[in-house]
Amino acid sequence: MIRVALVEDNQTLREGFETLLNRTPGFQCVCACSTVAEALRKIPKATPDVVLMDIQLPDGTGVECTARLKALLPALHIVVFTVYEDPERIFQALRAGACGYLLKRARPEKIIAAIREAQQGGVPMTPEIARKVIGEFRIQGAAAAQVEQLTDREKTVLELVMHGLGNKAIAERLGVTVAAVKWHLQHIYEKLHVHSRTEAALKYRRDAPPEN
Repeated sequence: MIRVALVEDNQTLREGFETLLNRTPGFQCVCACSTVAEALRKIPKATPDVVLMDIQLPDGTGVECTARLKALLPALHIVVFTVYEDPERIFQALRAGACGYLLKRARPEKIIAAIREAQQGGVPMTPEIARKVIGEFRIQGAAAAQVEQLTDREKTVLELVMHGLGNKAIAERLGVTVAAVKWHLQHIYEKLHVHSRTEAALKYRRDAPPEN
């Protein structure tokens, strides 16, 4: 028996999914919640195998709820279940610990198959979402590769830019001339394919590899 919990604020949808699960052999809805607070209170006690998690909830987001549930129950399989197709939401959910991502318009048999796949350790995802994830990984990989091209001194200059220092202050901090700072910035712009210090700082902040 696969034990499933639902986190969905729309009562009609929540009751529909609950009925689907309870009428499908081998499945049981052990918990149905409408808010983040309710999910955090009920799901640990219900001990489901899989959670279907909505993104937009009255008191928070499914991404936040996913992260908090995974902190409590690391082995829990969470499938984000939403109407949104925004790649950024997908990545937020996956980073938070979700194992898959489904659209609510999926056919009932697809939903059941995805829950079974998640419970078995798979990564359920609709084809269109999978294509977007792959495309976004390629984009982010290319951007990260650009950041990796920066020298240590260029990274230092960017860190100081991110702290709001102007060229003169950066020059004084590093013991170099303002012309040298401008030279470093020009090379940074070329490597990151940007046109301003603001763009460079934002891209560096987003795509720099985490420190060990």
